[in-house]
Amino acid sequence: MRITVLYFAVFRERLRRDHDELELPAGATVADALTALAAREPAIAQLRGKFRCAVNQDFADEAHVLDDRDELALIPPVAGGSRHVVLTDQPLSLDRCLAAVRGAGMGGITTFTGMVRLHSHGATIDHLEYEAYAPMAIKEMTRLCDEIEREVPGCALAVEHRVGRLEIGDVAVVIAAAAPHRAEAFTACRALIDRLKESVPIWKKEIGTNGEEWVGLGP
Repeated sequence: MRITVLYFAVFRERLRRDHDELELPAGATVADALTALAAREPAIAQLRGKFRCAVNQDFADEAHVLDDRDELALIPPVAGGSRHVVLTDQPLSLDRCLAAVRGAGMGGITTFTGMVRLHSHGATIDHLEYEAYAPMAIKEMTRLCDEIEREVPGCALAVEHRVGRLEIGDVAVVIAAAAPHRAEAFTACRALIDRLKESVPIWKKEIGTNGEEWVGLGP
C-alpha cells in the first residue's frame, strides 16, 4: 500500500520538502512507517520520540494500523502561537520559560517547578503517568496566560508541561512569571499553577505501593 507523509516546521526545513510517498506492506502501523522513514532520513531518526503523528488529520499512536492512501503527518511539539506554552513528552526547560518572559521593563521573575515526589497520600510512588487532551490543553494554558496577564497588568507568563511516564525527581511542570515588581510576579505565578490544575485537561496517574490511581478519582 502507499501512504502520503506530510512534513511541517523542523521536518520540512531539514528534509527540504513538505511530503513523501511511502510504500508499506498491508497491515503496517504508524510505527512501521516511522521505522522505514527513520532508516532513510537521519533527521527523522534523530527526532524519533520528540514528535507526534496524525493520520487523516486525527492524532494517532504508533500502534495505529494504516490503510492504503492514508495521510500520515509528523507533528513537532506545538506552542500556543507566539506565546511560550509547551506540552511535550521530553524534558522541560525552565531556561526557555525565563527567556520568554525577560524584558527591560521586568523588575522581578518568579518561577515554579513541579517535580515527581516519592510519597503521596500515604503511598510510596514508583512513577507517574501524565495524559492530556493535547490540543485543548495547549489552548487552555494559553487562555489562562492571557487571562492572568489581563488581571495582573504588566506581567508576562510562560509554561511547559510534561506528558507520558515520569520517574521520581522528574520535572512535570515549569512556569516563569515576570513583572515590573515582585508582588505581581508572585501573584501571576501562583495564579497560573492553581488554575492550571483546575481546568487544563491533563491527568495524572500515580503508580506505587497502593496500586494505581488516577488522582482525583480513586482507583
